[in-house]
Amino acid sequence: MSKKPSGPRYDCSRCPGYCCTYPRIELLDEDVQRLADHFGISFKKAERKFAEWYAEDERILRHRKDTIFETVCRFFDRKARRCTVYEARPTVCRAYPNGNTCGYYTFLQFERKHQDDPDFIPSA
Repeated sequence: MSKKPSGPRYDCSRCPGYCCTYPRIELLDEDVQRLADHFGISFKKAERKFAEWYAEDERILRHRKDTIFETVCRFFDRKARRCTVYEARPTVCRAYPNGNTCGYYTFLQFERKHQDDPDFIPSA
């Protein structure tokens, strides 16, 4: 009986950053503080600069326009398709995808194989 791999079965470096396009990337107080420390600014300044309120009780990361998806996290390098604050990234990003598989990466692998294009990115 073969043993299943226990680690991740996806490669974020081969993905165009799908999870970074989620419209609501939650920022907890500790996430704002981590970003404030990363940039050497106050909590209040980091909150004003990097966050917006989706509802009275949900603080989320600001987005900006993207060339592949409609919008993307403000800290996402759109050319390299990578996080620019990886060490200071929010808790929800640290936990993603909450397991050892990523549905989007699995879909992307399937499409790249069937399109016979190792760099294929589905357009919105």
